[in-house]
Amino acid sequence: MDLIRKKNNDLILEFLRYLIVGGIAFVIDFTVLYVSKEFIFKDLYYSLYASTAMGFISGIIVNYSLSIFFVFNSAKGTQIGRSTKDMFIFIIVGILGLIISEFGMFIGAKALEFNYLIVKIVVTAIVLLWNYLARKILIFK
Repeated sequence: MDLIRKKNNDLILEFLRYLIVGGIAFVIDFTVLYVSKEFIFKDLYYSLYASTAMGFISGIIVNYSLSIFFVFNSAKGTQIGRSTKDMFIFIIVGILGLIISEFGMFIGAKALEFNYLIVKIVVTAIVLLWNYLARKILIFK
C-alpha cells in the first residue's frame, strides 16, 4: 500500500508542477496573444488566429524547457524527452493542442461572440489537460 500511496503522491506532485509550468507558459502565451492581436497583427483579417498561433508557439517553447527540467522526474538525469523521437511527439501533441486551441477560439470568439480573452482562458484549461495526459502517456511514462 505504501508504494501505491507514494506513486499517487508523486503523480499529484508532478501534476502540480505541470500546473505551475502551464501557468507560466499560459502567461507567456496570453501576453503574446494580446500583444500580437492588439499591436502586431492589428489590421489583419486573420489577426486572432495568427496571434493565437504566435502565443501558443511561445508557450510551448517555455513548456517544453520547463517540463524537461522541472516537471517530469523521469526526465531528470536521463535522455527521456530529449531524443528526436520524444521531441517530435512533444511537438505533435503541441500541434494537436494548437488545433484544439484554434478551434476553441473560433467557436467561442467568432461563432458565439464571447470576448476572445475569456475564451482563451477556457480553451487553455482544456488544452492543458490534453497536453499533460498525452505527454505523460507518450513520453514521460
